[in-house]
Amino acid sequence: MSVHIARIRLYAAAIIAAMLAWAPVPASVQEGTGGRAVLLDVSGAIGPATSEYVEDGFAEATRRGAPLIILRMDTPGGLDSAMRDIIRRILDSPIPVVTYVAPSGGRAASAGTYILYASHVAAMAPSTHLGAATPISIGGGFGRSDDKRGDKKDDKAPASAPTNAAEAKAVNDAVAYIRGLAGLRGRNAEWAEKAVREAATLTASEALEQRVINVIADDLPDLLRRIDGRTVKIGHEDVKLATAGLEITAVEPDWRTRILATITNPNLAYILLLAGFYGILFEFISPGAVAPGVIGGISLLVGLYALNLLPVNYAGFALLLLGMALMVAEVFIGSFGIIGIGGVIAFLMGSLLLFRGDVPGFQLSLPIVAGATMGSAAFFMVAIAAALRAHRRPVVTGEAELVGSIGRVLWWDNGEGDVHAHGERWHAHSTAALVTGDRVRIVERRGLNLLVEPAGEPIAGDPRR
Repeated sequence: MSVHIARIRLYAAAIIAAMLAWAPVPASVQEGTGGRAVLLDVSGAIGPATSEYVEDGFAEATRRGAPLIILRMDTPGGLDSAMRDIIRRILDSPIPVVTYVAPSGGRAASAGTYILYASHVAAMAPSTHLGAATPISIGGGFGRSDDKRGDKKDDKAPASAPTNAAEAKAVNDAVAYIRGLAGLRGRNAEWAEKAVREAATLTASEALEQRVINVIADDLPDLLRRIDGRTVKIGHEDVKLATAGLEITAVEPDWRTRILATITNPNLAYILLLAGFYGILFEFISPGAVAPGVIGGISLLVGLYALNLLPVNYAGFALLLLGMALMVAEVFIGSFGIIGIGGVIAFLMGSLLLFRGDVPGFQLSLPIVAGATMGSAAFFMVAIAAALRAHRRPVVTGEAELVGSIGRVLWWDNGEGDVHAHGERWHAHSTAALVTGDRVRIVERRGLNLLVEPAGEPIAGDPRR
């Protein structure tokens, strides 16, 4: 019996040892076993495509069990909504996130500064900079140099001081947001507020001195060496990074993200919108062409989808539509340019106002706006010129052309007979005495009968003789 008990204890000990061997180990130890860090490149303006790319990258890192996520960033800023989506993902991440501003000459301006503050580790390459985190209003940046505050200008006011209640609310909200991130990560909250209120900037060395970032690294291998052994907080737990031996795997954006990045370019969205409108218009003018309608419909829907994701000024959008409608009306109504000129002006103003504010990376290119305006104006000027030529051209078909034209009597008897006009035989009436072979001028058409009179000699240069 004792032998059986001993065997049972031996088996139990073996099972317990095996379970302990397979049990999860603390994060600091698990990360030291190796693995691959996931690298996500965030370059250019931060928009819907960027936030989706980061979301997919974080999901892929979690699926792979990556010990570290690196956001290599070089951005002028971007949309507030996209920035907050990325920050929310960083704050919820169970994997440590390092934001690395690179390469040399890169920047983490505006929205990039907030993302840098939110990350577990903030790093920069030499000769990079960050800051200028003042939110942008609908009319442009805050505190422009030409702002007027009554008759007296306050020389002590910050360069980016709010000029109204709406701007003050936006600035105060941004200050509270970035100070909260600074407190969470133990970074310089005072300078963060200065970056928002005064659009302050720092170089990499200055940021390290002022406790805005944690490390300066020449490249990715140098970054992994410098942050090795650093302790970060994931949720309520302290995690020690073990990054010295990590390999790095870059995660590229998928096809959907690439398409989204392409169509949310404001210039392309603008062109798609115009192509869609004119394609559908051409289909209405020339039914049965098919291709313009199909291409125009697809372009219009894709363009409207892109506008839904971009900071659109709906007053500008309405002006753009009004301008196109007036130019179309000019073609059909023919006001000799008055409606068309108003349409061109509305089209230009709507294009310039289409996207709200001075959000970095989301402005329309002025050459594209100028080209689209001149192209639309030229198109409708050609259409107007064609309409004027058609108006001056003599009528060649229908009753209007028949009246006044010349015919010849085929037979005549007692005030009526048949005449040949326009290659056709008509029954005619007249109060004049006519004989076969006389030339007659058609005065009026009454149903299938004509009223005629003697034509006499044809008028020189008359196209109807």
